[in-house]
Amino acid sequence: MSTLIVHLPALPPTASTEWPYLLTPDGQTVAQQGAAVAHLLPAVTRPAEVVAVVPVQQLSWQAVTLPRGTHAASPRLQAVLEGLLEERLLDEPSQLHLALGPATEGDTPRWVAVCDQAWLRACVQALEAAGRHVTRIVPELWPASAAEGPVLRALAPPSDLLRPAWWVATGLGPHSPMQSLPLNPQTTLPAWPEEAELLAEPAVAALAEKALGRPVRLETPATRWLAAAASPWELAQHSFASGQRQRLGRQVQRGLQAAWLSPAWRPVRWGLGVLLLAQVAGLNAWAWKENQTLRQRQTDIRQTLTQTFPQVQVVVDAPLQMAREVSALRQATGQAAGDDLESLLGAAALAAPPGRSASGIEFSAGELRLKSLNLSAEEGSQTLERLRQRGYSGRLEADQLTLRQEPR
Repeated sequence: MSTLIVHLPALPPTASTEWPYLLTPDGQTVAQQGAAVAHLLPAVTRPAEVVAVVPVQQLSWQAVTLPRGTHAASPRLQAVLEGLLEERLLDEPSQLHLALGPATEGDTPRWVAVCDQAWLRACVQALEAAGRHVTRIVPELWPASAAEGPVLRALAPPSDLLRPAWWVATGLGPHSPMQSLPLNPQTTLPAWPEEAELLAEPAVAALAEKALGRPVRLETPATRWLAAAASPWELAQHSFASGQRQRLGRQVQRGLQAAWLSPAWRPVRWGLGVLLLAQVAGLNAWAWKENQTLRQRQTDIRQTLTQTFPQVQVVVDAPLQMAREVSALRQATGQAAGDDLESLLGAAALAAPPGRSASGIEFSAGELRLKSLNLSAEEGSQTLERLRQRGYSGRLEADQLTLRQEPR
């Protein structure tokens, strides 16, 4: 499933606003990258996702503990968040978009992403008007979890903002949001442990190393946006949310994509592949064995025929030829076959109730029909059972009994 990742502009978009974007076929590799006005963004073929990435500087973060009984799908979630954050926010909650973060382990507080609602709606509507339907909204960066270590990033300023480069620090504590500081030698940074990860965009890497006095690892915006698109974050909540069916479909698509392409699932994919190969090999071995058994049985039948009747030189259909030879031998010795008239009459006489006689007898191709036996329902069932015990099948139709020898 291809994904178009669009980095939202820091200012309300206009017709001339250029949108940085990535086009990825698998969520891991970049097939196309650049910046274009909204209607010139790459068109994605279905099934596909359009992921809007909210810039770092557009978000603020608040930690909340939800009341008991409140969850992400609760219809009163928006009102609960506004009540919890009303005294912490500088603007009116009705003017802000509040998005609850993914669930965390235990009863730890949940992060809430806060951004300007009018700005976000203008960005989404501009993409919608250009035919790029936004399926997900994710933050570019988010507060680190308790299991993640501290990370210090040096970010270059976006082209539509006249501001210097800045630091973004995460992982300062289990309940500490991100911190943003200007990137210059005069900025006093928190004390960072030696094992802390130091990242910088290529445009400001030299400046960051000079300010830190330590080497940094390069991180491109594309890498950061791919990680954001693969994260469990979803800011498209409340008035920005799609229907439940669409959300469920996107979650299933992302899960399948992760299982098919993610390196973390590679051992599972290898295991399934090996299991599939083992099943195919086992089926082939079983089929080969069954084929060999069938051939051996056919050989045994042909040998039995030629050993019993040496005059048969060419074997075409062993069972049929065996039946013909046995019938010829029976006729030569004067013995009746099981489907001869005498044998069928004898079986009918033993199976029918005593003293019953038929008014008419018909015999054709191994089938005997006896008319006007006048059997009751109970007598008929008993007669058919006696015939079955002697190797004959029968059926009653009105006052007629039809019987023939069961095939062996």
